[in-house]
Amino acid sequence: MKFVVRPLHIISVGGYIVEVDFPYRNIIVVNPTQEPIKIDLPVFTTDWIDKQRKLGLEIIPTKDEDSFLSTFRKAKAKLEKLKAE
Repeated sequence: MKFVVRPLHIISVGGYIVEVDFPYRNIIVVNPTQEPIKIDLPVFTTDWIDKQRKLGLEIIPTKDEDSFLSTFRKAKAKLEKLKAE
């Protein structure tokens, strides 16, 4: 399945992770570009992260011990700063 990440937008793809030997609980996807970018979902392996980064997306994986909300807020603040420029 393809999913479009809108320009200057942030999403979480935690619900699309297939939990078979995957080390992260959730993944934050930030599109800092002015163009929409298509991503493949669901997420099966960690190779997915490198593949999406090559498209120009900022990928922030979070583990069980990380605070997802804090990490998401930091990424959103960074994106809002980018939007203001």
